[in-house]
Amino acid sequence: MKKLLFLFIALSAQQICMAQASASATVESRATVIDPIQIDKTVDLDFGNIISAYNPGSVILSPDGSRVAFGVEISNSIPGNVAPAEAVVTHGNNNYAISLPQSFSLYHQENPNQMLVIDQFTVESLAGDTSDILKIGATLNLEANQPAGFYTNDSGFNVTVSYN
Repeated sequence: MKKLLFLFIALSAQQICMAQASASATVESRATVIDPIQIDKTVDLDFGNIISAYNPGSVILSPDGSRVAFGVEISNSIPGNVAPAEAVVTHGNNNYAISLPQSFSLYHQENPNQMLVIDQFTVESLAGDTSDILKIGATLNLEANQPAGFYTNDSGFNVTVSYN
């Protein structure tokens, strides 16, 4: 009987030790799918009418639509179409970054060898709850005696937004 009791205790102790060799837990999993970020252009960037000069110059168009000229003149009586670029960014309630090119070239409509360079882009964001309005200004650089005419670039420049 003692032998049987000893054998029972020995087998029970062995099972207890083996039961401690592993453990498990149930882990739940979740995912939240958010809408993709979206940008839609509403207004193109337009510097308006500029009067060329004998020296190089530039026109700074601010995101608020105001222009300042250096070395060239702008006409207040015949300003032309002046507008900062505008785009609507739909982002839910998420943070995002804006990327713009370092520079962009406009080409004379009749003589593509003549060009203007746009650089120093500036952005103003009018924040909403789930979407923002971006207003984009820049600096237009002119050479001395820049030939008169319409300058454009049909390919446009990219404004890229991406979630942080």
